[in-house]
Amino acid sequence: ELDVETRALIEEVKPGGIIIFGRNVASPQQLRTLIDGVRALLPVEPLVGIDQEGGLVDRLRKIFTPMPAARTIRQHGDLAASRALGRITGEVLRMLGFNMNFAPVMSIMTDERDLLSNGLYSRSFGRSPGEVLGYTTVYLRGLQETGIIGCLKHFPGIGAGEVDSHEQMPLVKLSHDDLMAQDLAPYIELFQRKDDRVRCVMVSHGGFPNIDIRHEFAGGLLEPASLSHNIVTRLLREELGYQHLVVTDDLEMGAISRHCDIEAAAIRSFVAGEDMMLVCARPDVIRRGYQALLQAAQAGKISQERMHESLKRIADIKGIIAQPVPLELDRLQDLSTETTQLNQKLNYMYGGTVL
Repeated sequence: ELDVETRALIEEVKPGGIIIFGRNVASPQQLRTLIDGVRALLPVEPLVGIDQEGGLVDRLRKIFTPMPAARTIRQHGDLAASRALGRITGEVLRMLGFNMNFAPVMSIMTDERDLLSNGLYSRSFGRSPGEVLGYTTVYLRGLQETGIIGCLKHFPGIGAGEVDSHEQMPLVKLSHDDLMAQDLAPYIELFQRKDDRVRCVMVSHGGFPNIDIRHEFAGGLLEPASLSHNIVTRLLREELGYQHLVVTDDLEMGAISRHCDIEAAAIRSFVAGEDMMLVCARPDVIRRGYQALLQAAQAGKISQERMHESLKRIADIKGIIAQPVPLELDRLQDLSTETTQLNQKLNYMYGGTVL
């Protein structure tokens, strides 16, 4: 429920969106009441998001049948299962009060990359650009047909990173040409499709030393992609032509906190070209990031033009978000049964974290 501290934080910061984790979930009714309570506090409809991938990252497992992992679906060669997962996820999320899902994961996980300790082993839909494109396309279609907006992650691709960005910055030592041909290829194709419109992209905290060292901004030091003007503006927006919402991964992750404080991270990610910043745990850190951005804007360190660009992109996506539908427990049970049947079809045994 909304405690006094959280209520005060929301009323002070007035965030453009919130993200829900497993720690916030007790029952379907409790979760819907929580989300409705947050929406009632805010003057503008918020984005209400969650990482509901299935498999290792399944925030709803305490209240809903565990959903299958992307890798399991790919191993069975079942595109219909990928679309079904997207549709089921979307229906469940919309009844619970959400309008955005931070999925699918776009990472390419080859047999060689499977040996890396980056936490993406079971979260990827494919070993090649074609596989990832095929499965994520139908997943996104199933999800977005229910009214839930998907978010492609973790741009520009951290499947080749050797560590988990929750702990430290993963280095991806691919050249620009290799990135374009491999990890970025599914993004490029999806960006061009009008019928499966990509409305949101999450930028990773990976480091890309072969394309992203700028002496004038970082003193010749490598920056996480989420703080990099080269990655967010020059690559994503200008070279690839993507003009919709861009969000950071959680700015409290080790890849960022070991690199700079939240004040610098909030400002640098916005200057890099992102529109919204995820800060996912501590109220004091949220306040510090908010105050840093506010003070930078008031001091003229962030231009009015730059702020208006992001405000327009945020307004555009909020203009198309679907309102929640009533929470129908019978329908939720039907979807739970359907998920059980999907798991049986895929021989899926769940495991992972709800945090």
